[in-house]
Amino acid sequence: MMSTGGLITRSAALLPAAEKPPVTTPRDPAREAAERELSKPLYHQDDPGLLQRALDRFWEWVGNLFDHASGATPGGTLGLVAIAALVVLAVAALWWRLGSPRRTATTAAGVFDGALRSAADHRTAADAHAAAGRWTEAVQERMRAVVRSLEERTVLDPRPGRTADEAAAEAAASLPDHAEALRTAARTFDDITYGARPATAEMYAHLRTLDLTLTHAKPLLTGPRS
Repeated sequence: MMSTGGLITRSAALLPAAEKPPVTTPRDPAREAAERELSKPLYHQDDPGLLQRALDRFWEWVGNLFDHASGATPGGTLGLVAIAALVVLAVAALWWRLGSPRRTATTAAGVFDGALRSAADHRTAADAHAAAGRWTEAVQERMRAVVRSLEERTVLDPRPGRTADEAAAEAAASLPDHAEALRTAARTFDDITYGARPATAEMYAHLRTLDLTLTHAKPLLTGPRS
């Protein structure tokens, strides 16, 4: 027969062991450990690149800006879109009416920019520039030769500050058969002088031909033909 002491010992062995108290870690070390763990490359393989993150930030900023603007505009988003459309239309109308700033500037400057010289002097300078391949200067001097020649022949009244466009329009009244060529020459002069367009040998050849043609053209004495 088992003794009472043995029975008690055997029963105690069958009881579940006492649970140990949970292990606790202070807050700061736990946070640092978590940060170290999350900083491992394993967790960032699918992260967007630097450019993508920058674009995301930019579009987020644009979206916030749009939201604030639409909230402050009568009619919300629809009102903001309507205002933007009106602004675009207004700018387009001004551009169509006034032209580009560069083109506006060309209409304020005269053909001649220095001391008074004869048409022959301008032709000599033009040919010298052409021989050296300086096509911009060659075209400019040949256009000046055209205008000065018309003044010397009294087709145009000498007038300081006359622009290439004005000279072409005034000369066309007496030389209607050459009106289009004169307008083209004026546009070429403006484009290379004020519009930074590179001149070419072909441009110079057209202006030289026009200059020589106009020297033999007989102007109308009573204005353009009806």
